[in-house]
Amino acid sequence: MAKFSTILLFGAPGVGKGTQGKTLHQLPGFYHLASGDVFRALKDDSLEGRQAASFSSRGELVPDELTIHIFLSYLDELISSNAFSPESDLLLLDGIPRNVPQAEILAERFDVRKVISFRYNDEELMVARMKKRAEMENRADDADDQVIRNRFRVYRNESEPVLDFYSDEIVSEIDCTASPVEVLRSVLDCIIPLQKQLACGT
Repeated sequence: MAKFSTILLFGAPGVGKGTQGKTLHQLPGFYHLASGDVFRALKDDSLEGRQAASFSSRGELVPDELTIHIFLSYLDELISSNAFSPESDLLLLDGIPRNVPQAEILAERFDVRKVISFRYNDEELMVARMKKRAEMENRADDADDQVIRNRFRVYRNESEPVLDFYSDEIVSEIDCTASPVEVLRSVLDCIIPLQKQLACGT
């Protein structure tokens, strides 16, 4: 089975992965797929929807087996409907893998060519950013201070080690506290050479 050429948009909650991914999604040759959007698309009355909500409402990660099942099923539907073309689109993964076991499983189907790690120095700034986003987007999962801080703890303990799974040669760090335009410029500096390589078949 051919692997999907992939870029990981990686970082803690609120660093702007979704903002950058959605912007790149508008450009030809990129397809942004966010795990958060996949889970929010679940029907509330479905078994998977109820199971996932029971974890995310507490700021906890959905178990690996359920996460991978939901994510890959959604991706297969995108391919079947021709919304995503593995042959022509560079896949931008946002929010997955969230731990090393997930990274190991997904390595069977995804050829990760670049990891863009969005970094920050002030966690309080990030908490404030998430609360502001909650107000603007009416996202209840970002509104509770305790849930937000738990999500950061989970990230540090379970997600951040994912960076060590990948070679340092493909990991690029970007300051997420810069303006969105400056962050976008840094992201493009990372991925334009990769897109040229893929266009040449390398």
